[in-house]
Amino acid sequence: MAKDLDYAPSEPRTIKKSLGAKIFYVFIYIMLTIGSIVCVLPFIIIVSGSFTDNVTILKEGYSLLPRNFTLAAYQTIFKSPKDILQAYKMNTYYTVVGTFIGLTMISLTGYVISRKEFKYRNTVSFLIYFTSIFGGGMIPWYLMYANVLGLKGSTLAIWFPALMSPFLVILMRTFIVGAVPDAVTESAKIDGAGHFTIFFKIVLPILKPGLATVGLFLALGYWNDWYRSSMFSTNSSTWQLQFYLYDLLNATTAMKQMASNVSMKTADLPTESVKLAMAVVATGPVLLFYPFVRRFFVSGITVGAVKG
Repeated sequence: MAKDLDYAPSEPRTIKKSLGAKIFYVFIYIMLTIGSIVCVLPFIIIVSGSFTDNVTILKEGYSLLPRNFTLAAYQTIFKSPKDILQAYKMNTYYTVVGTFIGLTMISLTGYVISRKEFKYRNTVSFLIYFTSIFGGGMIPWYLMYANVLGLKGSTLAIWFPALMSPFLVILMRTFIVGAVPDAVTESAKIDGAGHFTIFFKIVLPILKPGLATVGLFLALGYWNDWYRSSMFSTNSSTWQLQFYLYDLLNATTAMKQMASNVSMKTADLPTESVKLAMAVVATGPVLLFYPFVRRFFVSGITVGAVKG
């Protein structure tokens, strides 16, 4: 008995990897390292160039570390702090409102066309898919929002057209079909639950990875957009950040052209470094936001797994 009481389970044995497995893992680690460097290196060069003197960039090109360190590019961008803060505020407004409303509409649409009891789900799915292949064109699209709906000059014209995308609707439907078994919804119906109860209490909690994925697509689309501001904005106070930076770059380029016409020094205008600084200003908030949704992408690996 004493021996039985003193018995302690042995530590789990480690499985030795074969030589082929070790070579495979070394190869994979090397490839991942190279891939990571390839992805990170351009952004490092952009950040370095934004702090490099414009003349140095023109003469010596780009480098990993700043040469002749200067803040001239950022001083040019933030010359009017009120204007760029307004552009940031409007960009945040468009991104938050558009992503929230768009995610609600896309998830509801994806749920409806994923239900087998919906009689016209194949017809609706075909119409959604059809619009991803054929469109009316830019001119009818502009005339509809500007003349028919009368939204030109309104902030609604900036975020409303991008609320839904056929690709994102189909993607959300795929998430729902894979993540929510029919047996779960059928049992909920037997217990007396309606579609709204099933959607909000059963589907949405399971759908977090899908919501994060589609939401990130929507948010990036709104944050990086500039085209709708160029089409519909009639006041600089409603400009998106990207269009504000685009307009600033055009103004800087025009100043450089005017200076060259009157034989002034054009190298003092930091056009090249301004381009790089604009990329940093525009992508900085996205880099800060991404870590908060990364864990949902990791969870997304298990989407579609059904315990049986």
